[in-house]
Amino acid sequence: MSPSKRNSTQDEALMKITLIGTGNMGSAFAKQLSAAGHTVRVTGRDIGKAQALADQFANVSAHTASEALNDSDVVVLATAYPDAAAALQSLGDLTGKVIIDITNPLSADFMSLTVGHVTSASEEIAKSVPQAHVVKAFNTLFAQVLADGPTFANDQTGSVFVASDSERAKQTAIALARSLGWNTVDAGGLVNARYLEPLAGLNIYLGYGAGLGTTVAPVWLSK
Repeated sequence: MSPSKRNSTQDEALMKITLIGTGNMGSAFAKQLSAAGHTVRVTGRDIGKAQALADQFANVSAHTASEALNDSDVVVLATAYPDAAAALQSLGDLTGKVIIDITNPLSADFMSLTVGHVTSASEEIAKSVPQAHVVKAFNTLFAQVLADGPTFANDQTGSVFVASDSERAKQTAIALARSLGWNTVDAGGLVNARYLEPLAGLNIYLGYGAGLGTTVAPVWLSK
């Protein structure tokens, strides 16, 4: 499939977003979502860290888990995979909510996956919140890449791969990625998270194991 470009008119609707996670990926999302004009409610295990993160950016506020969902259009899940289900469930009623899952089921040394082949992190997360609509996206990006934005050397634009069984969730994630400047690749159903998570693992190996650093990312090219 060929990547689709960001809408040149930059007319994507601004969203209300709940962001779970205050680590490197959560911080990168807060930065980029704020810069794009989205309204962000951030939460995490440490409300102090959430507040410190919120204080850095416009349109970002910190909340306890039980207060973080409110009327958000979408939830960005930026926790470690083992914490994902509990973190989502702590928000309350997720009926009909779009969940953007950026997690990867990594081993302690980051060099292998803890689930795969017959399932994926996204599929397991979807089982834990069946009332919501889970979409895999952004998992192939290092935090540094996300924080720096979608422009690479020689004016190349990075890609966000998007997989979901829900068309609404997929289109929401695509719109959000484009609003941040990324090209997007429709990666099919949620089952294809089984491919995207190993792709992230390969990227991590290239970044750390092969010494290419954390400014690399996979893209999909079209002639």
